[in-house]
Amino acid sequence: MSKEKGVKGVIGILTGGGDVPGLNPAIRAVTVRALREGYKVIGIRRGWAGLIDIDRENEEANRNNYQVLSEDVVNKAGRTGGTFLHTSRTNPLNVPKDQVPEHLRDEYDDDINDLTEEVLKNLEYLNVDYLIPIGGDDTLGYAVHLYSKGVKMVGIPKTMDNDVPGTDYCIGFSTCVSRTVSMINNLRTSAGSHERFLVAEVFGRYAGFTAMLPTMAGAANRCVIPEYKFDMDHLTELLIEDRRKNPSNYSVVLVSEGSMFEGGEMVFKDKTSDQFGHKKLGGIGDLVSEELKKRSQKYNNGKKVKTINQKLGYLVRGGDPDAIDSIVPMAYGNLALDLILEGIHGRLVVLKNGRYDNVPIEVVTSANKVVNVGEHYNTERLRPFYKSFDMKPLFIMTSEMQDLAEEARPNG
Repeated sequence: MSKEKGVKGVIGILTGGGDVPGLNPAIRAVTVRALREGYKVIGIRRGWAGLIDIDRENEEANRNNYQVLSEDVVNKAGRTGGTFLHTSRTNPLNVPKDQVPEHLRDEYDDDINDLTEEVLKNLEYLNVDYLIPIGGDDTLGYAVHLYSKGVKMVGIPKTMDNDVPGTDYCIGFSTCVSRTVSMINNLRTSAGSHERFLVAEVFGRYAGFTAMLPTMAGAANRCVIPEYKFDMDHLTELLIEDRRKNPSNYSVVLVSEGSMFEGGEMVFKDKTSDQFGHKKLGGIGDLVSEELKKRSQKYNNGKKVKTINQKLGYLVRGGDPDAIDSIVPMAYGNLALDLILEGIHGRLVVLKNGRYDNVPIEVVTSANKVVNVGEHYNTERLRPFYKSFDMKPLFIMTSEMQDLAEEARPNG
């Protein structure tokens, strides 16, 4: 594609991985600011999939792979949830043979294919000077790989689980917590009416923040998280005790989808994996529910306690963003543009201890961000510690990588 006169440069933006509320406000913030600064903005559709599907010999076929963004387009979507650019879990490093775009199948016919060279050629074809990927550790992990290949990159962290390293906050987390608290409060009426346990399975493959924060906010009596293998009898005994103390005779536990019993492993729906190697989780809430029914009579004078078992799933990631997930994406988008205007790249925009900042994008692949069990999770009570809040950030549990926030800011 030929370069346009009067345009300072081209900024590409994409969203990858799971959808969350707050993606569209981030796209809007980047686009509006960039256009006013004299840049052209191209929205890559379906995450990394859009960049491998582009056919450089057939422009007509590329309408579904990217679109030029305008203020009219982004203003209409900016107040809504999800991502109007769409998303995928495509990993260009690991594309199965049957998912290689048709126009590339003569060249890439291995069982698993690395299409990074095509991504690089397609970015050049689009004249993209800077790329802004919005995603979790998978999407941003591939961004780190592209950065090592010379692509100028500024990342924005997004994930319901709030588990991207280097930042205290990821887009989507606040809405997830708000939705979880609200839905659990709705389910309480049924749990109380029937005097049952309420078991709710929430997101959290490797990190338990989405169970910890709603519990801390009063949504549940107990929570189990991926970072600590729990004893089923101990959980049952605690919930029976909670139920007895409750005038409505019910109790609530939040179960992270990646939680494990002592001696057990993660529970998967099936054996298939996505292109990042993740199997589909699902079922630990069902197991906990069944085990609670079986074991409850041991701690309840021989009487079984029935359960209400609910997987919150996509209900907590759908719909409009809350206030925080409207404000933070706006700030993140403008932070990304600030860096680009200064000629700075290879950074991840972040929140650290309540302040906006940026860190090297390589932090995404340097460590895992999980709950610090010793500091934040009471393994005897199977719930968060309620102590030491002085000088803590808004959501209490940080990325615990303070050295990255203290790195000298880049000069350009």
